[in-house]
Amino acid sequence: MPPHSLMLPPSSFTGGTLMATSVLCRRLRSLPGWRNSLRQAQHVHTKPREEISDQEENKVSEHQDVSFRGGYRLHYNPSSYRRCTRNSAGSECQSDKDDEDERCFRAQAPPFWQQSNRYSVSCSRHLSSSNNTLLDLAFNKASESRTPSALSSNSEPVAPDVKVDPRAFLKCRPEYASLSLDLTQRPDPVEWVDVLPLLQKVSVLRDRMKPSDVSRLLVELSKLHPDRMPLLRSDHRFSMLLQYSVEHLGVFSELQLLEVLQSFVWLEIPSSHSMLEEYEAELLRRANQLTLHQLLLAADLWRCIGKRVPQFLQRFYVSAHHHVGQLGVPELVHLLYIIGEGRDCPKDLIRPVEQLLMRYLAQLYPEEVGTVCLGLFKSQTSLSEGAVTRIVDKALSFVTDMGDFAMVNVLKYMRFSYLYHKTWLEAMAQEVPRRAPQMGVPSLMHVTLTCSALHYRNVSILASVAERVPALVPHCRSKDSSKLLWGFGTLGFLPAQCPGFYPSLTEAMRQRKAEFHRFPEHLLTGLLGLAFVSEFPEDLVALALSPEFVDLALRNSKLELKKDLFTLDAAVALELPQWKGPRLGSELREEVAEMLWKFAQSEVCLKPEVLEAESALQDLLGGDKFVCKKMILPHTRSIDLEVHLDSNGQPVPVDLLCPKQSPTVIPSLQSWEKMNLGVTITDKLLAQLLKGKNSTDSLDSSVRVTATPRQRLPPDEGGRLFDSVLDLTNDMIETLTKPSRRGSTHQDPSHQGPIKLAVQISSRNHYCIHSQQLLGLHAMKRRHLKMAGYRVVELGHQEWSLTLRKSRAEKLSYLHCKIYDSL
Repeated sequence: MPPHSLMLPPSSFTGGTLMATSVLCRRLRSLPGWRNSLRQAQHVHTKPREEISDQEENKVSEHQDVSFRGGYRLHYNPSSYRRCTRNSAGSECQSDKDDEDERCFRAQAPPFWQQSNRYSVSCSRHLSSSNNTLLDLAFNKASESRTPSALSSNSEPVAPDVKVDPRAFLKCRPEYASLSLDLTQRPDPVEWVDVLPLLQKVSVLRDRMKPSDVSRLLVELSKLHPDRMPLLRSDHRFSMLLQYSVEHLGVFSELQLLEVLQSFVWLEIPSSHSMLEEYEAELLRRANQLTLHQLLLAADLWRCIGKRVPQFLQRFYVSAHHHVGQLGVPELVHLLYIIGEGRDCPKDLIRPVEQLLMRYLAQLYPEEVGTVCLGLFKSQTSLSEGAVTRIVDKALSFVTDMGDFAMVNVLKYMRFSYLYHKTWLEAMAQEVPRRAPQMGVPSLMHVTLTCSALHYRNVSILASVAERVPALVPHCRSKDSSKLLWGFGTLGFLPAQCPGFYPSLTEAMRQRKAEFHRFPEHLLTGLLGLAFVSEFPEDLVALALSPEFVDLALRNSKLELKKDLFTLDAAVALELPQWKGPRLGSELREEVAEMLWKFAQSEVCLKPEVLEAESALQDLLGGDKFVCKKMILPHTRSIDLEVHLDSNGQPVPVDLLCPKQSPTVIPSLQSWEKMNLGVTITDKLLAQLLKGKNSTDSLDSSVRVTATPRQRLPPDEGGRLFDSVLDLTNDMIETLTKPSRRGSTHQDPSHQGPIKLAVQISSRNHYCIHSQQLLGLHAMKRRHLKMAGYRVVELGHQEWSLTLRKSRAEKLSYLHCKIYDSL
């Protein structure tokens, strides 16, 4: 027998195994090379569990293929069994699966900079080493060049991580006991000596075991103390029992089949075990024979095991749709939980579920409302606006009784549904600051992300999150850090308002760089959030713009990251003029700029408020050659109307600066020689402006001139709009009645170049709701336009939308004030 076949898996080297170790040593002494083998086993034993690499684990584990009758071969590799400690919140392994992209993985061969970081978690979906060697070198170089970790300092106390229980709703009603497995109620544990007779029975009976024997033995073995489970899984007799269970699948009763599946949960059978494929096929075959409650229990057990079974779930959903009349409150809530964990809801099931939900809504408990919202959120299921509003109303009725997890789930579904519920958000302004000191990082991240998505800027909420987060940074995943930075940057919460917030999360991103291999979008999301508030950590920026990372982001991400890379690159060029680090290639920049412009031509350029502003400005300035509709800064992803004026305030042609545009977007150009500079004023136009006077009156008797300065509208939205009677000032009369002049205007030789104006037609989506605070991207755009030498002229959404309903003359007067007030 080769030496490795006698070695126990590393998980067996725990307290209370001295006798097993001594037996192992005595047997190894009789084998060649025993000293080296024992030394390696002891080396693994001295390491903490989390530091044992997959390769080391494989070296000390037993590998064999066990053959059984029927040609079925079971690959036996005890090291593939994970160890997962279940607690009152369910399973740690399971809680990591609440969001598909939130799972934490362990790398087989982490770079040296990662090995020294006890908080770092890397991906299991490994990339080719040949494709990523340069990327690893870029990571290493960035890590070596930066200052020592801020996380290792004692400036911020580290708060304990906060665990949540996604299955807390099962405690609300006793009916859930028949529909699910309570992970907090593990069977009373038995010791190893108590299961040895059971394993001996497997050896004696072998293929003479009946189905009832197999199911009973598995149920009894599942009661073994969790600490001894690795020893059980390393026993070849246990592997034989699993094989016999597969052979008896077809003759198990429905009850026995579910009992065996439940035992797999306590036995911690890994979700990747090939045997489970056979069980899934059998349950799929029997789906029509199972009751609705049995189907719910089977789906719940698969969830507890952690195996994705989309085919079984589809069959389950069909059965649920046929028996929708049998769904009571616990069945409906549990169904939505399963739908959420499966990340899919069949379209034909949405309407019946919504109707049942509205019927039972008044009977739901707080945690059940949270579970309903989470299931709808995870499955990306859209209900009608009225239904979502009623759900939030129900949550609001007992918000103070809701747990943090349930409350956050309501916020998640509001974010998905883009529902602005004023009363609920006002309640959050009270609840979040009160709860924040006890909330975990993911919950705080989702609170921030919902506020950001709904453009809801509340200082109390943001300040309480910013105060709590630095102490939780060691528990931050890259997803948490990046989305917190994005949310705060989007809502314009500046670094001066939260001194410890941005630096701590920036350092957290450095500590989690291993996760960027799998989630490159997290690095870009965090850096863009920082760019919104003019923060640029140069080591992370250099990493994000490095050719290796750019190639990784464009090839391996499921998301479209070109625009994010383009925005970051352009922001760096403007705000870091001395930047010597990497930049995007010109070909990629041109490709993204063209892509953005094509989208703008088909969408934004055709909006009525944009077309009307463009047309009125052309009339005001004397022709379409004086107005250029373009993306002045393509990386800001919005258009502007560019206008140039000379030092005397006269328009300068800008048509040569305009990109090629579709004839349906820009009206046909007119001859320059036929254009007049200024607006031709007639008695009829003046009468229309004066409104209160008779149009047949002479100009001298009709024009009411005041000596006071004209009313200027504030630069932001709001302010006084035009009254029904327009007071014309001396300056306005002089401007409106000036003679028309042909040809180019004289420019002051002391002025270097024209005055460049960027006329922006604002949307309410550019601002935080009920606020004059620009959202992050648009605030950055204003800043970048000024850096590029432009003066911003804003046509505020509220005032311009009201002006659109007025006469052409009033629009021209409004635009005239806006343009020349900017000077």
